[in-house]
Amino acid sequence: MASTFRIGGDLEVRRLGFGAMHLPTGPGPDRENALAVARRAVELGVTLIDTAHLYGGGANEELLAEALHPYPKDLLITTKVGVARTGPGGDWQLDGRPQILRDQVRQALRRLRTERIELLQLHRVDPETPLADQLGTLRELQTEGLVGRIGLSEVTVDELERARELVDVVSVQNRYNLLDREHEAVLDACAAAGIAFLPWRPVAWGNAGARAAIAAVAAELGTTPTQVALAWLLDRAPVVLPIPGTARIAHLEENLAAADLKLTPAQRERLDGSAEAWSEKTPGPA
Repeated sequence: MASTFRIGGDLEVRRLGFGAMHLPTGPGPDRENALAVARRAVELGVTLIDTAHLYGGGANEELLAEALHPYPKDLLITTKVGVARTGPGGDWQLDGRPQILRDQVRQALRRLRTERIELLQLHRVDPETPLADQLGTLRELQTEGLVGRIGLSEVTVDELERARELVDVVSVQNRYNLLDREHEAVLDACAAAGIAFLPWRPVAWGNAGARAAIAAVAAELGTTPTQVALAWLLDRAPVVLPIPGTARIAHLEENLAAADLKLTPAQRERLDGSAEAWSEKTPGPA
C-alpha cells in the first residue's frame, strides 16, 4: 500500500491528511490549542491540510496561516469556494456565480498569505448557476496563475463526468467511510481515472453490531476502532486520501498512526461484511 499519492500526477502528498474544519478560530486558549494542533500535524508529517471559505467565513484559513506560514515546501493547503453568505438575511447558501468565486479566491490568497492556491475545490455545485460558468471561472483563475489545480466536492458520477469535459479535475471530496458508502460509484470512477478521492467524515459509527465488528478487529491488532476505520479507507483504493479532523493533539496522533496499520485480507472481508449488513438493516432517509 503506497503511503503517498501524486494529485494531478505531479503534486505528491502523504495519503493521510488533516481536515482543519473542527479547529476553533476564536480568541483565547482554544485558539492557542488549535494553532498547536495544526503545527503538530505538520511535525508528524502531514502534507495535505483541507480548509474552506465556509469554515468561519475564512477564519479557518487565517488560523492555518498564523500557525504554519511560511509553509514547508511539501505542504499542500487546499481550500474550497462556492458557499457564501448571500442567502436571505445573510444566511449561508450555495453560490457559484463567477463574481463570488473570484472574490472568495482573492480572499483565500490574502488569508493564506500565498500567491497561488495549488489545489482549489468547488465546495458544491450550485444548481442555480450553469456548471460551465462555475468551472469556467476556476479555469480562468488557473490560466491567470492564481490556481494550480481544480477539484470538486460532493458530486455525483454524472456531475464528475460533465465537469471533466470542461476542466481537468484532479480531486473529489465526498462524504465516505466504512459505514457510509453512498458515493461508492464516485470513488470507483475516481480510482479508474486516477483522480484523488478525499473522503470527508472518514470515521463514523453505525449500530452496535457494526461497532462490535470494528472493535473486534481493533482488539486483534491492538489498536483503536478509529484507526481500523482509517486503515480500511487507505486500503480501499490507492487514490483515497482521508482527511480526519480533530481539535485534540491526542486524537491527531491516534489518527495518523493508522497509516502504519495493516489489515489482513480476512479482517478486511469481515469489515466489508459488517458494513454491508449494517447498510441493509438501516432504513433510508424519510
